[in-house]
Amino acid sequence: MPSNHLHNLLVSTITNQWTWWWEGSNNKNKIAQAVLLSISILLLSIFHCLKTFLKSRSRISAPLPPGPRGLPIVGYLPFARTNLHQQFTELAQQYGPIYKLWFGEKLCVVLNSPSLAKEAVRDQDTVFSDRDSPIAALAATYGGFDIAWAPYGSYWRNMRKVFVREMLSNTSLKDTYWLRRDEVKKTIRDLHGKIGTTVEVSEITFLTVLNVVMSMLWGSTIDSQRAESIGPKFRVVILKIMGLIGKPNVSDFFPILARFDVQGVERETKRLMQWVERIFNPILESRMKMSMEERKQEDGLKRKGKKDFMQVLLEFKEQEDAPIPITLQQIKAMLMNILVGATDTTATIVEWVMAELLHKPEVMKKVQKELSDIVGLNNVVEESHMPKLHYLAAVLKETHRLHPAVPLLIPKRPMQSSIVGGYTVPKDTRVFLNVWAIHRDPEVWNDPSEFKPERFLSDSSKWDYSGNNFQFLPFGSGRRMCAGIPLAEKLVMHVVASLLHSFNWKLPEGEELDLSEQFGVVLKKSTPLIAKPTERLSSLNLYA
Repeated sequence: MPSNHLHNLLVSTITNQWTWWWEGSNNKNKIAQAVLLSISILLLSIFHCLKTFLKSRSRISAPLPPGPRGLPIVGYLPFARTNLHQQFTELAQQYGPIYKLWFGEKLCVVLNSPSLAKEAVRDQDTVFSDRDSPIAALAATYGGFDIAWAPYGSYWRNMRKVFVREMLSNTSLKDTYWLRRDEVKKTIRDLHGKIGTTVEVSEITFLTVLNVVMSMLWGSTIDSQRAESIGPKFRVVILKIMGLIGKPNVSDFFPILARFDVQGVERETKRLMQWVERIFNPILESRMKMSMEERKQEDGLKRKGKKDFMQVLLEFKEQEDAPIPITLQQIKAMLMNILVGATDTTATIVEWVMAELLHKPEVMKKVQKELSDIVGLNNVVEESHMPKLHYLAAVLKETHRLHPAVPLLIPKRPMQSSIVGGYTVPKDTRVFLNVWAIHRDPEVWNDPSEFKPERFLSDSSKWDYSGNNFQFLPFGSGRRMCAGIPLAEKLVMHVVASLLHSFNWKLPEGEELDLSEQFGVVLKKSTPLIAKPTERLSSLNLYA
């Protein structure tokens, strides 16, 4: 029905109703007056709502995306499966590369193609730069005061700038190389004592990276004995927190219920954060009691002429005219973000690399031959070798393609309604970028389910981690892409190269390799990788 005709009809109806009310008032029938007045107000309210609806429809130049209907109130929630990234990929085959679904009261839109990714994170980067943060993530970051989950704005921009400048610049990474080298050497020495026994690959990687990052964050404040006791417990806590962030939470889908915390997700996250604070608080208190000169002497990085990151943040806190006003809670949120972001994802991707190589022994042999040729059997891996290890770099990229650490990236929330792929994506929608589907798109990749590192050898500059090629986005793209790429790339390469150069690896007797995935914020193996190292290099003294 045309809007003008509908408008005239409603006006006519309301006019008639007012005449009826006037006649009722002349009859002095107070009951009739009340009833007629109520009906008139109701009709006026309906007219107002319809007029507003028609006006809003006239502003929308495109429909909402297609998608499954779901059920009343709960939407698609009852049909969501455990491996959501795979289910989202299947739905794209049915509804197209962009579709919507409702999770309770939350409208979600899923993007499944490189061209749609480009529209969202390059063409409309600012619009899609905000986060749709689950309650558990906010609880783990003191309300979103980190880099990963912080709302888009001046605080996020300033903190990211400080983080990149102080920890991830070329100069900073060069100054902290000795930390990475020493921790990797220590891991190899420890593994040498476990030759012939089984080890959990993810665990040894996690503890190595944890020690590296703790040293970069707060220098030598924690003695090595205490750090070793903290590591395994910290890993358990981090895995639990990441599990809670990825857990379907009714409070996220029905905001009206958030205050009740029906599933206890917020309470449990805050309880785990109390354990983390027992690590942070003594270090922060000790640092704040020190004079500036004492900090410099305490700071393990000072032997290389550099402050650790905690000292940088504390100096901002203490300066009245600091360019970035910062509180103690915000410092804790930043420390937590960096520790979690560096450890869990790095350990996960190293585990996937080793699993794929154990599944393809011929590929492992090629990697080890390259290491023998470039590094030498009488030498240890150094970061200076990395630019020459082209085949290993291809193996890592192929692993990132098949097993992106964060398969749906961190959900985006458009700050205004926009058009993507010819469809309207309303403001505040939860937008998933399905990198897992993009990396396995048969229109982009030949034999997309096969592990073939050679596909990345032809043009390495085309397949970097910068996010400029929308067919390959393991770290995302745009201004909210992962800030820690430079450190992650160096750590993963160094750890994997050292593990493969120092040892031969095999599965325990009678064990079969399981390559199935367990969906979460971070995409893990369903079962931890257990493997046996055997000696490859001639002497352990190389790691002294």
